[in-house]
Amino acid sequence: MTVSQPNPLPAETHCVYTSLRSAFMVTTPQEPVYVIGAGPGGLAVAATLRARGVRAVVLEKSDAVGSSWRGHYDRLRLHTTRRLSALPGLRIPRAYGRWVARADLVRYLEAYAEKHELDVVTGVEVHRIERAEDGTGSWVLHATGGRRLTGRAVVVATGFNHTPSVPAWPGLDGYEGDLVHAREYRNPEPYAGKDVLVVGIGNTGAEIAADLAEGGAARVRIAVRTAPHILRRTTAGWPAQRSGILVRRLPVGLVDLLGRGLARFASPDLSAHGLPRPDTGLASRVREGAIAVQDVGLVAAVRAGKVEVVAAVEALEGREVVLADGSRIAPDAVIAATGYRRALEPLVGHLGVLDDRGRPAVRGARSPREAPGLYFTGFTNPISGMLRELALDAERIARRIARAKP
Repeated sequence: MTVSQPNPLPAETHCVYTSLRSAFMVTTPQEPVYVIGAGPGGLAVAATLRARGVRAVVLEKSDAVGSSWRGHYDRLRLHTTRRLSALPGLRIPRAYGRWVARADLVRYLEAYAEKHELDVVTGVEVHRIERAEDGTGSWVLHATGGRRLTGRAVVVATGFNHTPSVPAWPGLDGYEGDLVHAREYRNPEPYAGKDVLVVGIGNTGAEIAADLAEGGAARVRIAVRTAPHILRRTTAGWPAQRSGILVRRLPVGLVDLLGRGLARFASPDLSAHGLPRPDTGLASRVREGAIAVQDVGLVAAVRAGKVEVVAAVEALEGREVVLADGSRIAPDAVIAATGYRRALEPLVGHLGVLDDRGRPAVRGARSPREAPGLYFTGFTNPISGMLRELALDAERIARRIARAKP
């Protein structure tokens, strides 16, 4: 049997990775809980389970913890504060600053796995989850190399940003220009002196556009289909995240109303630059899956003319991009910041636990009625902060599993 080993971690961290063989040999009286995914959500669940005396094995298809964070662009920093982004049982070092950089978050996740002595097995991809046929209520995981793993419960933490998604634009297959998904973007260096079109104005698209404008691109345009809510990361020292926490449980209509009032002094008006204020409320947009954009440079770049707002992309023809207003442009490069799919269908689609958008119908400490013992975490992007909600979910899930009879 081939054993997949992780890349060596920095000298200051020595995360406990088990061998593939030990993870697959389930000989203890109590079957383990399997956690799929070694990102923040999966690690937090494993740590809180371990704190309650429940054996948890984390299965990660890549070669290290926090793989998705390792692949994000260099400039990225958390939009949530350090204090409100820590996972259970370990604070994020104060030296990392208020807005934690991507590389520092990766170091934190490595230290977190080491601190809690987590049982993390890398190089193992789970392809399908099924209920065991022996009537015990256990779960069977079909994994790398034809392996069948049996666990008392399963926590799916494969991540919100799992599989890059590019719209099926007419002409996409025959497009002759340079087009990449935002997942492949690292820094502006390869785009120096070039004409670049960024498609999509979520947080990723907005930040990449600003990064390109500051990093030497000759021209930067951003294609917008729906005007987003743009918020300052802080207003008079008050983080937008704390406002999100305060209104998290309020009715959608009330939050929309409050958001309109807040926009008068906390949201920039870029109508004169081709980006009008949104015509739907803040909470309504979140319910639809669109989180507000936190400004980390886009507003200044738009006002200075360094980033131009253009209409949405409708089609691709040869080397040209056809926009919704009928205009055509021929950028040197196109970066599609068009989001991700959860890609849960092969794993659990046959269990009837997903909604019509392919997301878990229930999350957190609730198991689907059709699948008791199956849990999901990390599949929403709440205005109160994803890492904060992952930490809360982890405690709830661990408490529920620990109370259940093995």
